[in-house]
Amino acid sequence: MNLILLGPPGAGKGTQASRLVKERGMVQLSTGDMLRAAVAAGTPVGLAAKAVMASGGLVSDEIVNGILSERLDHDDARAGFILDGYPRTDVQAHALDAMLAEKGLAIHHVIELVVDEDALVERITGRFTCGNCGEGYHDHFKQPKTAGVCDVCGSTQFKRRPDDNAETVRQRMAEYRAKTAPIIPHYEGRGIVSRIDGMASMDDVAAAIDSILNA
Repeated sequence: MNLILLGPPGAGKGTQASRLVKERGMVQLSTGDMLRAAVAAGTPVGLAAKAVMASGGLVSDEIVNGILSERLDHDDARAGFILDGYPRTDVQAHALDAMLAEKGLAIHHVIELVVDEDALVERITGRFTCGNCGEGYHDHFKQPKTAGVCDVCGSTQFKRRPDDNAETVRQRMAEYRAKTAPIIPHYEGRGIVSRIDGMASMDDVAAAIDSILNA
């Protein structure tokens, strides 16, 4: 079972992918993680990526595709994989088709987490974490039981990501609508696209994903 999770940053893709990895033994393939691993391993494609990044350039589709192709050859990917953050464009979607066809693989489901932009801005801008253990909190949805004290480790140090602000979140949403959302029609003709409410609770989103995968 191989799937693509789609949705703007903050929609909950990472949370749901982590659950699928734990419960179904699937492999989460994040382009960023794969890129760092390839560079660290010193593979030919990784070395090419390292040279580009060292010069301050953007890693090309060709390099990203090469890194993904290498990763898909690992035995664990045969148990089922989740693509997170790829493909991002129609060009990448076509390249992925060709790559998978060569390997005798296919995408079985494309699941989009649909969100309300204003509600997503509130969800993301309210996030903060314990500076010591990393436990997550939220201004409106999950405050520490004792104000200013982490429930888990008792630390009084908290932090927020600098890019968790309304302007940046709306910019990410606009980029998602412009570049990534248009790849959905590429898969709709195959009848493998499903949309679920990404604003529902984590458990409800998980249940909706399970019903799609178990159908």
